Amino acid sequence: MPTARAQLARFLARYSPAVRKVAESARVRLRKLVPGAIEMVYDNYNALVIGFGPNQRPSDALFSIVLYPKYVTLFFLHGAALDDPDDLLQGSGSLVRSIRLLPDASAMDRPAVRALIAQAIAASDVPFNPKQRRTLVIRSISRKQRPRRPSGSDRSNAN
Repeated sequence: MPTARAQLARFLARYSPAVRKVAESARVRLRKLVPGAIEMVYDNYNALVIGFGPNQRPSDALFSIVLYPKYVTLFFLHGAALDDPDDLLQGSGSLVRSIRLLPDASAMDRPAVRALIAQAIAASDVPFNPKQRRTLVIRSISRKQRPRRPSGSDRSNAN
């Protein structure tokens, strides 16, 4: 059985180099901003999801990085409750809000985005333990999946 890191690398390899680069950069940034987070991976039908939470309970996760064929999105899983004075968060659902990371993950370096991340962490019912060992968990892999690259793209790297 491959390690979780090897599985995640295989999942990421199915995306275009541009999407993969944005996702990997976003993941590095979020790992620095959320020390002690448990990363939960869902290779779902529509997208690859990397959730970040204080433990392995999906309901306690606060953020996710989601890869689609053409872009990457940072989701705030309780974003509707956040104070967003700069109007950065997209979405109109009762819970989730998001920021699309285009053309790169540098949006995560903006003070207003970092403030939203800090606000979400501070509002969490379950605190993150910054001393907790970082863990990567593969939670689910869907048998049937949509293509991971836009139609007409080079699929030579697809698994």
